[in-house]
Amino acid sequence: MSDVTATGDMSGSEDREDRHHVVVVGVDGSPGSSDALRWAADEARLRGAVLRVVYGWVLPTMIYPAYGPAGMYEDMPAEAEGRTRTQVEEVLGDHPGLQVEFEVHEGRAAEVVLDAAKGADMVVVGSRGRGGFSGLLLGSVGSQVAHHATCPVVIVRA
Repeated sequence: MSDVTATGDMSGSEDREDRHHVVVVGVDGSPGSSDALRWAADEARLRGAVLRVVYGWVLPTMIYPAYGPAGMYEDMPAEAEGRTRTQVEEVLGDHPGLQVEFEVHEGRAAEVVLDAAKGADMVVVGSRGRGGFSGLLLGSVGSQVAHHATCPVVIVRA
């Protein structure tokens, strides 16, 4: 079973019943983001909320003509969306009774997740993603989201 850490004010506002309920989850294909996806899906079902699955991607830093043909990276947005949809299918299966939205954008993961979480009921991320520092208890995306989100944050620890 996963450990969960939540930050932020969970009380909501008085106009809460008048707006669309959304639970945002950041994914990157890692086991930690799959745990966060499961947790967020369960929470969205409990709240009767839309589950907004968010993935941010960036071009490799060494993009120059010498490193490949100019059109080599044209398919990256479609590939990123395909990977995101595949992760949701593998983790959640058919997900009956759950409305799922996908947001796949070019940009740093934390910034993309924070933008998608504006106005949401909560944002969920895993404690560790694909980053190279496996000894850290909290990855850089989770840390940035916890510090800068404008809604409650849940960090799911694997």
